[in-house]
Amino acid sequence: MIKNIINLSEKLISIKSDPHNDRELANVLDIALQPLRDFTIERFEKDGVKSALVYNSKKRPSRFKILLNGHLDIIPGKEHQYTPQIKDNRLYGVGAMDMKANTACLIYVFKELAHKVNYPFGLQLVTDEELGGFNGTKYQIDKGVRADFVIVGEATQLDIENEMKGILWAKISSSGKTAHGAYPWKGENAIWKMNSFLHILKKKYPELRKQVWKTTVNVSKIETTNNTFNKIPDDCTLSLDIRYIPEETETIVSSIKELLPEGFRLEIIVHEPAHITKKNNKYVQLLKKEIESVTGKKVSILSANGSSDVRHFARVHCDGVEFGPVGGGMGSDDEWVDIKSLETYFSILKNFLLSA
Repeated sequence: MIKNIINLSEKLISIKSDPHNDRELANVLDIALQPLRDFTIERFEKDGVKSALVYNSKKRPSRFKILLNGHLDIIPGKEHQYTPQIKDNRLYGVGAMDMKANTACLIYVFKELAHKVNYPFGLQLVTDEELGGFNGTKYQIDKGVRADFVIVGEATQLDIENEMKGILWAKISSSGKTAHGAYPWKGENAIWKMNSFLHILKKKYPELRKQVWKTTVNVSKIETTNNTFNKIPDDCTLSLDIRYIPEETETIVSSIKELLPEGFRLEIIVHEPAHITKKNNKYVQLLKKEIESVTGKKVSILSANGSSDVRHFARVHCDGVEFGPVGGGMGSDDEWVDIKSLETYFSILKNFLLSA
């Protein structure tokens, strides 16, 4: 089986399924579906984004018991990275760990077990996770896809990630009064006003120097329409990437608003939910048991600072986790996945699905 998984992984890696390469995104989805032609394949498309749902019945069930989820789009890499290479039991290439090899495992474990389990079992294959998953996973959910438990195959080093931070992208604007730069007392500099707010913001959300389970704020951009040296800017806009912990789901927006000085404006660009599935969830505990049985090692149940498509299931109260093989170099020039861990990953999923 590992030979099939590696062969498919190499085919998928060789395809430049960059987020805006519509032709190759459609191509990579078609190739991923080839081993699954004996099953029901339901195709979806929204705003040109294609995805698929594969299941072990003629008609889509109202609710899957277990649903696997994998994405086929990638963070673009350099030209040589689209030629997969195997070295020291590692498979190198763009998207090797994020998450084409992982998805190849999901495909083959579904292929082997879909007709062996006696419950509604599905596999989602999507092509827009790197852009937020709004037209793939979320669109399928909007069309009624539900599950008791979802496993998103992001690389987790064979640990389980049961909670993820929410995402709040916001723009904050200040205004002032323009004047000639030689006479600052005649104007009101909107950038200086924004600078004062930044000090307030940093005091509330200080920069972290190590990984801590807290809400973080990244100042991603500061801009003004002023484009000359000798003019006092009368506008300034700050772009923020806020990753908030689940405990602040109901308060994060109001917490930011409370910091705003008079006259400042807040615009919400993206507000994505945090996700949490309790550690004592029966499927989480079963997955943990099967990982430890196969690996002989203690499993950690972790909180993830990043996000994935599992968060979309939070909106419809479906439990789920991230769980994937060992890898490294995500988004770098040397992205890789450990081949031995792919075998281990396949075995764990197989045991879990048979026991669920």
